[in-house]
Amino acid sequence: MEKSAKKPVVMSGIRPTGILHLGSYFGALQNYIRMQDEYECYFMVADLHSLTTHPDTKSLRANVLHVISEHLACGLDPDKVALYCQSAIHETSELYFYLNTLAYKGELEKTTTFKDKARLQPQNINAALLTYPSLMAADILLHRALYVPVGKDQEQHLEMARNFATRFNHRYGEIFPGPLAFNFGAALVKVPALDGSGKMSKSENQNATLYLSDDDALIRKKVMKAKTDEGPKVPGTPMPDYIENLFHLLQLVSTTEVYEKFVTDYNQCSIRYGDLKKQLAENMVQFIAPIREKAIVIRNNESYMQEVMEKGAAKAGESAKKTMQLVRDAIGVKYF
Repeated sequence: MEKSAKKPVVMSGIRPTGILHLGSYFGALQNYIRMQDEYECYFMVADLHSLTTHPDTKSLRANVLHVISEHLACGLDPDKVALYCQSAIHETSELYFYLNTLAYKGELEKTTTFKDKARLQPQNINAALLTYPSLMAADILLHRALYVPVGKDQEQHLEMARNFATRFNHRYGEIFPGPLAFNFGAALVKVPALDGSGKMSKSENQNATLYLSDDDALIRKKVMKAKTDEGPKVPGTPMPDYIENLFHLLQLVSTTEVYEKFVTDYNQCSIRYGDLKKQLAENMVQFIAPIREKAIVIRNNESYMQEVMEKGAAKAGESAKKTMQLVRDAIGVKYF
């Protein structure tokens, strides 16, 4: 059955288990902002998902509000997208149950993220952790989304969502499209950590990650501590990974002229890494500070935050109700 909306539906979510960082912006939010004019977008803060690994909810409210304010500060328009909290859409839990009847213990246990998280929390291998893919599938299928912006670590979950949709359609009738991975091709950006040890993270490697809430002094401190060496001695020497990472970060936030100037310096063996890091630090401050300050203003406006969340929940709820009407009819759990 076709979705009635004229625009293709996009759905994505982020867990409120840490504050957003530079990688969150260039890897996801930048594309969300581009999508909001071209697609029917549902962007969710996955608070239920977070309970599978973070059962202590003392900081949950603050984290949710922090993530939503940073989405808004980066440029998401709540009049164009549904920006909502997962727990506000009660239909999610109902569809989650139905999909669990189509999910098998063996395939859930083989999920890479389940095995990874089970190793990290051996004392809390709960049923919700095992059925995480079913809940993610419910989030997506609830809006009959066609596209899902995902990173490499979520591709397996998206494949399982397609499998669950196919099984449901085969058993009960054609209700769900098969959701597809979506990105902007060359515009899909991976942001390296400052120490060259991988990518920036919400909760790990904090000293090598630039968060959207970092103050100016902390940004400068982190950048200036980035690993460098004595510089090349022979023109055309390939860059080590940790130096290449600094140039990649510079390219994200500096002008083409600045970037090319330092590339030339490197190739001519005249690079001064202290100057490079000072330039990078100042450009990072110029990039992050406006987002940080805007997010603070938004967070302090509690009535506006409430309005945004209620508006997003209403949009997402309307979509969810339409889908669940079809689901219940298909399964046969409506008796009058």
